[in-house]
Amino acid sequence: MDTAPGQPWHKKLHWRIAIAMLLGIIAGLIGGEPLADKVGWLGDLFIRLLKMIIVPLVLTSIISGVASVGAGAGLKRLFGKTLGYYVMTSLAACLVGLVMVNTIRPGVGADLVDAEVERMPDLTVIQSPVDLILDIVPENIVSAAAKPNMLSIIFFSIVLGISISSLRQRYREPLLNFFEAGFEAMMRLTGGIIRIVAPLGVFGLIVRLVGTTGLGAFKALGLYALMLVCGLTIHLFLTLPLVLRFLGGINPIVHFKNMVEPIVMAFSTSSSGATLPVTINAVENKVGVSNRVSSFVLPMGATVNMDGTALYECAGVLFIAQAMGVSLGLEQQLLVVFTALLASIGAAAVPSAGLVVIFIVLEAVNLRGPQVELIVGAMLAVDRPLDMYRTVVNVFSDSCGAAIIARSEGETGVDETVVQTS
Repeated sequence: MDTAPGQPWHKKLHWRIAIAMLLGIIAGLIGGEPLADKVGWLGDLFIRLLKMIIVPLVLTSIISGVASVGAGAGLKRLFGKTLGYYVMTSLAACLVGLVMVNTIRPGVGADLVDAEVERMPDLTVIQSPVDLILDIVPENIVSAAAKPNMLSIIFFSIVLGISISSLRQRYREPLLNFFEAGFEAMMRLTGGIIRIVAPLGVFGLIVRLVGTTGLGAFKALGLYALMLVCGLTIHLFLTLPLVLRFLGGINPIVHFKNMVEPIVMAFSTSSSGATLPVTINAVENKVGVSNRVSSFVLPMGATVNMDGTALYECAGVLFIAQAMGVSLGLEQQLLVVFTALLASIGAAAVPSAGLVVIFIVLEAVNLRGPQVELIVGAMLAVDRPLDMYRTVVNVFSDSCGAAIIARSEGETGVDETVVQTS
């Protein structure tokens, strides 16, 4: 992690990306298009590496998360409640993002790409709910992975994970260990790409952006960042507290105070996976949730419950469409919401994972190509603080789910008092 204790500031990822962005701005202003042509390949390499890991990351993440649930009536009930809560809050986050991006419209008039409407690709249109269901179910999973058709991959991963969880232990454990090991390997690879290649990739992308469009692009990025901050704040301080109050009968202020340590850790690490031990400790010892519930809900949440990421993907894709001058109708926007909801399930619990899976949502409405990649790279320039805030929302939503489900299971003493740090 880039937040190791005692690590020099210049070795921390967010500072390295910030320095790369600053150097990219300076180099782009001085070198212009000639320099952009020479170093732009660094950004292309970074984007290709991110795309390279999407399919195995989503497969191993979802299959290991779902398969680890196990079998039995009690666990099936717990699984149903957990999945229902995660889908509900992630969908609410997507809708908040949808409202914010259509209200603020940060991409309209943005000078991020020099594109004409007639050069934009044709958009995917939902013909009917039946067509959407048929598109999700793959005829050939290998072919779906090669395209890649991420909705089909996510669907296959979920049903395979459920099937593995229902096997007898002698068959389930080897498969579960295999996919968990694969997921750990993909998390290590994702972290390595972000840590090692991201600064160079950001430099190349920013040089190309500034060298070809000037500094006017950053006004749009500032409005985009403000839009995301507003959306995440609404979800964190309005949507989730309302869910706590009405579904769990829990005082949101008490829950916030009991979750201070995980919130700080989440903001510092930008990783719900790295924060998980702190989250479990706080949920069990301060919130008062039993180990039976916390050990089930929280690890699953760190894998599949990404409210902040879902909001980011939904709003980010619509921002890109606005910046490219592409008008998305209601059907396309609902497809973005639906895909962002499913794609957030596949986001690994590592820094900037949302940057990886945003390509899944872009593919759903057929937005692709160098212009799209350029805008995604520009978004990365302001992504670090946004990623930190998204992680806070992700972790807090997990803790809310654990508290609400514990109450629904008849547990007492959940968030009845604020427990002080010893």
